[in-house]
Amino acid sequence: MPTHGKPRPAKWKTVESRKVYSTRIFDLHHHRRHHHQRGQHDFYVLSAPDWVNIIPLTDDQNVVMVRQFRHGTEDFTLEIPGGMVDPEDPNPMAAARREMREESGYDSDDIIELGKVHPNPAIQGNYCHTFLARGVRAGVKHELDTTEETEVLLVPLASIKDLIAGGEITHALVIAAFSFLHAYNPPPEFQHDNRN
Repeated sequence: MPTHGKPRPAKWKTVESRKVYSTRIFDLHHHRRHHHQRGQHDFYVLSAPDWVNIIPLTDDQNVVMVRQFRHGTEDFTLEIPGGMVDPEDPNPMAAARREMREESGYDSDDIIELGKVHPNPAIQGNYCHTFLARGVRAGVKHELDTTEETEVLLVPLASIKDLIAGGEITHALVIAAFSFLHAYNPPPEFQHDNRN
């Protein structure tokens, strides 16, 4: 990208780094960093594994979604299945398929990657990988973690835009996932017919 003749910004150099707190889902690190013009400052960074989310799409153009209680908002949110890439997962796609099976009871053999985003680059370095599962089918054992409380819903793909605009879908990573889906050019059998 052009910089309009201005010098490019310089990276901060790490002078000191230490883990200050650890949980099962992230570690908190303290970094002392130096910038050649701005001096030294303290920064705190959350170190977490990569995350995944997956859009399960049925042949009749319904998205399998979950309404899940979230402790940050202390309320339910309308989401797609997702979670962390566990150490035993061979790759993010396998993790996404596992999460879809566990959280929704649906499965598919036709899964493609749509893209990845940094969830919050100000304080995190991990990625959230987004996948599309086509032709999903019910019948897999629904296995929630002991910390999860969900309701599985079939939502017409055609209504997702209105649900986002109306504030029914507020999870930023879910909105990012549907943004990837919108940018993706699926085969005709997976495109919604807007002529009606």
